[in-house]
Amino acid sequence: MNALSVNRFTRQTQALALMGLPVLWLLMFALHFRSLAEFFVLRLRYVPLPAADKVTHLIAAQNRWPMIHDPHMIGYLSLPLLVLAAFGLYSIGRRENPALAALGVSLTVIGCIYVGGVFGLFTALTRGIGDIDARYSEGAIATYAAVTADHGAYGLTRVLAELALLGIAVQAAALWRAPGIPRWATVAVAAGCALFLAFWDVDNLMFVGSLCLIAGFIPISMELRRQSAEI
Repeated sequence: MNALSVNRFTRQTQALALMGLPVLWLLMFALHFRSLAEFFVLRLRYVPLPAADKVTHLIAAQNRWPMIHDPHMIGYLSLPLLVLAAFGLYSIGRRENPALAALGVSLTVIGCIYVGGVFGLFTALTRGIGDIDARYSEGAIATYAAVTADHGAYGLTRVLAELALLGIAVQAAALWRAPGIPRWATVAVAAGCALFLAFWDVDNLMFVGSLCLIAGFIPISMELRRQSAEI
């Protein structure tokens, strides 16, 4: 395989990642809702379920569903696409604004590490608590509440995870004058990232943010495909 073939394959893979990533996130957020009516309950800040309710439900369920049905597992498995998508954005943005594009891809790759920490934590907690005997529910409730508290290690990890979306927004700014990319697409990507950052963990608004990312990524993905065809 020569260098041209590698470059063509890389561009096509990045184009697919730009579409696959927000679609998987859309599915991830949709699985958080038990009904359509629940989706339309608007909250401007995250209100977590009481730890006792969450843990009691998980222990009673005893992991009867496949692991892939856990929304956080879907997000966890999607993270390689986040890195590929970031480098896809960079490959276009560096031509117009190399410094801003480099800053954006760096923030996203760094943030991706901590997004993995957030998803990995909840995936491990969900499956682990599902295997606990109901006799030990009080200890499980206390552990869940302590581990997922906003202060401490989890709070820091969550804040650092937001760098990933900040990086995508920075890369959208780098694409503002890029040929072949309509400006409305960069606005849509920036708006999607803004919804994530402003309403972190508010699933219905992050669902809307994912729709914004899909809309903005479509023409960017098409431009990457066009470039791969010219290689």
